[in-house]
Amino acid sequence: MTELDYRLEQYILNITGPEDEVLQELNRYTHLKIMHPRMLSGHLQGQILKMLCFMIKPGKILEIGTYTGYSAICLAKGLNEGGILHTIEINDELEDISTKFITKCGLKDKIRLHFGDAKVIIPILDDSFDLVFLDGEKSEYLNYYQLVFDKVKTGGYIFADNVLWSGKVLEEERTNDYFTKGIKEFNEFVKTDERVEKLILPIRDGLMILRKL
Repeated sequence: MTELDYRLEQYILNITGPEDEVLQELNRYTHLKIMHPRMLSGHLQGQILKMLCFMIKPGKILEIGTYTGYSAICLAKGLNEGGILHTIEINDELEDISTKFITKCGLKDKIRLHFGDAKVIIPILDDSFDLVFLDGEKSEYLNYYQLVFDKVKTGGYIFADNVLWSGKVLEEERTNDYFTKGIKEFNEFVKTDERVEKLILPIRDGLMILRKL
């Protein structure tokens, strides 16, 4: 990030307004206590997810990749009255943290936590969704997409995070770089998938928005 990029980001955050108090606490806790804190959505992306939810007005959301719960909280804040968000996390050691902060935000009744492999859990979720947020294992994005597609309502949305993968999508793949390979395979697949409209926003590490036709 250049000095100008940094200054512009700070300007954007200043105009966007302060981070919610509980989210700020979660942000700090994650950076101090949890490995790979870069996985946290953060204030700007969190606000974008919340705003998009307010516009879409989803009744049911599915998130793949809870981590410490930041994005789940932001998405759930934009749910319609009586709406539910299901979120799946493979690392059950994060359960106490996500549960604590979800409860602290007053969203315990709106968010249902599932722990385990998303590829196993998705097929047994007997529900349809207005919005799906993909933010789990990057090597599995295409598998997630294929598993959730029929569960997304016509006119519904799929968001996919990290689709630019720090610019690695432009580079030659290394043999053992399964994450970059997974992201590129997913991007190339949806590029030609005529069942969806697609758009990549160059926000943070790239946010893809897909609308099911």
